[in-house]
Amino acid sequence: MNTTLIAMGIACLVVVGLIVNLGVLSLLSGAFHFLFGQPKFDILKSEGGDTSFAFGFRWNNAREPAKFDKIRLRLFNPFGSPSQVDVVSEFGAKDSDFGADVNFGPGFKDILSASGLDNSTMEIEVVSQKSGITHYFKMKTRKFLETYRAAEQTATEFNDKHGYVKTKPVYQSVTQSFIADAIPESDKPKALRIASNPMFAAEFAAGAGAGEAAVENFSVAKVWIEDGCIVCNACEGIFPEVFDVTEDNCVIRPDAPLIDGLKILEAAEACPTEVIKFDKAN
Repeated sequence: MNTTLIAMGIACLVVVGLIVNLGVLSLLSGAFHFLFGQPKFDILKSEGGDTSFAFGFRWNNAREPAKFDKIRLRLFNPFGSPSQVDVVSEFGAKDSDFGADVNFGPGFKDILSASGLDNSTMEIEVVSQKSGITHYFKMKTRKFLETYRAAEQTATEFNDKHGYVKTKPVYQSVTQSFIADAIPESDKPKALRIASNPMFAAEFAAGAGAGEAAVENFSVAKVWIEDGCIVCNACEGIFPEVFDVTEDNCVIRPDAPLIDGLKILEAAEACPTEVIKFDKAN
């Protein structure tokens, strides 16, 4: 009897110890994430003039998978001029640490020239429109402007440092087999018309390869998606600045750059349902 009670007591102590340890580890993990895992926002040097703003954004995309594609700045300046400014800009969706250089238009000039900033604040929102996630950052406007004017690192340099790479998805094609009719009888020798066959080497000499001339790029006047999209993400993986794949469709971004026609053509050719259409610019 005593032995049984002692064994049960030891078992209870072991279980309680495990629970306590798990709780402590959970608290430590949460504390570590709070102290070191919070998203980071960096003000960078813009290369687009006095209406543009460059920034870097870093977050734990393994813990919070999302595609961020929008930024918003809001100036609250109750005792100065202007008293309030709100500017928004969208950009190509990014799913890992990235730097971006966006254009806010004339409204950003109002922020740069604001006066009476002693009690003003600047709110910054980085938004994932598809996931409905928003990260907020708040700072004194004077500090915001000082950091903006002193910034030396550009968005391109930020991306080079943090290694943002948009990888293309890999699709496995299905192997098919079929029964073909017998090759008709002929006196001529039968041979495959392929580049590796010496008999047809001359026919393929001007084909694709090291000696092929570079294809000239072109601009696109309009690009659109016809019915039948299966949301495979192939187009967004190739050109995320133009294509935005939602839960049930694909749309063209409102600020889509249409000067890289070859990339749009690549996305159209990669579409398994061939629903991406475009018109070349004249």
